[in-house]
Amino acid sequence: MFNLCSSTWPKSQLRADWAKVGGGVYAFGIPRAETPRDGGMELPVAMGSAVAINFQPTGGGKAAITGDFVLTASEDNPVLHALRANGIEVTALHNHMLDDEPRLFFMHFWANDDAQKLARGLAAALSHVAVAAS
Repeated sequence: MFNLCSSTWPKSQLRADWAKVGGGVYAFGIPRAETPRDGGMELPVAMGSAVAINFQPTGGGKAAITGDFVLTASEDNPVLHALRANGIEVTALHNHMLDDEPRLFFMHFWANDDAQKLARGLAAALSHVAVAAS
């Protein structure tokens, strides 16, 4: 089983306390720094305003990952480049709302590769996102 407490896990970006484990999948919900709103109403994390990362060990030191980054326009390209540079495929980029503040875009991703490499790639991508302080 993959160890979230290992010395090589990038704790500063993918904190174990953000993860919930179910069925062997580590599901991270990482809130944005600002509270997104749509039509003047606050969008809670449970309504999809947080970065979602699912990390499942697949054996032999590998993991499958999928999820989506919730991004502002200025974060889109740096996150895309960080993901692709680390072998993580971007599968979709779109938006969900009509009157959101700030304007948010959802970047979906997927990969199946060395778990540590993917964790580093996700951490590199997250370094370009305004996430809530711990």
